[in-house]
Amino acid sequence: MCPYRAFAVTLRHLYLIRGSLSRVLPIFAWVTIDMILWGFITRYLSTLGTPGLTIGSALLGAVVCWGFFGRVMHGVSMAFFEDVWSRNFLNVFASPLSIIEYLAGLTLSSVITSCVALIVLLFASALFFDLSLLQYGLPLALSLFTLFVFGIALGIAGSALVLRFGPPAEWFIWPIPALIAPFVGVFYPQSVLPEWMQTIARIFPPTYVFEHLRDLVAGSPVNAVAALPALGLAVAQVLLAGLLFRHVYTVAVRSGLIARYSAEHIT
Repeated sequence: MCPYRAFAVTLRHLYLIRGSLSRVLPIFAWVTIDMILWGFITRYLSTLGTPGLTIGSALLGAVVCWGFFGRVMHGVSMAFFEDVWSRNFLNVFASPLSIIEYLAGLTLSSVITSCVALIVLLFASALFFDLSLLQYGLPLALSLFTLFVFGIALGIAGSALVLRFGPPAEWFIWPIPALIAPFVGVFYPQSVLPEWMQTIARIFPPTYVFEHLRDLVAGSPVNAVAALPALGLAVAQVLLAGLLFRHVYTVAVRSGLIARYSAEHIT
């Protein structure tokens, strides 16, 4: 893999972001608004319970982490959709660019935009609600990294679906975080779910992340090593998503679908 070609993909998307305010604001605006809204909700809930309960901090921390995950996934998807909307596939894939380099460029684009969003979220949570997530150190860092890797996996898999079924399929991608949120227990423990939902939840790394997060905020001892299995699962899913994208791309090239790509075609 040539890092220069991968960075060229990233640089193209950075130029698009720089030249459009409508692309800059979604990086941090909506997740920040959600965090502030939930922050005031949790502040109110804290006044209804017993002093010293950590429900407010746990909910607000969950909102920050889930907002970061959504930003990562959409960061990859949005970078891919730019090529969808501009009908740029033939130009991109007629170049010496390989699939690995292309996906690496999309991932790097998401890294940059997601880091901006995370910094804004951490600053806003500390400024408005006196919640400094940085105090939780390495266990939180591993949890965030797990969410990041899983977001990359979903972003790549979602891009593969759009590549296969056409631009109209992008409407299947936007609601993915909302669809898996009930299973992974963003705002509640797994114990409240029925058994069949808990079984499905075990395939999603965020399930373990948010269980650890609740223990962390509650003051329970959390070993950073306990987060490694979830991270390993997320890494495996990134590899599977990459193989899926490569397979779909190969099929699209051999069948000529990539040349016939249009918003009116979905079969």
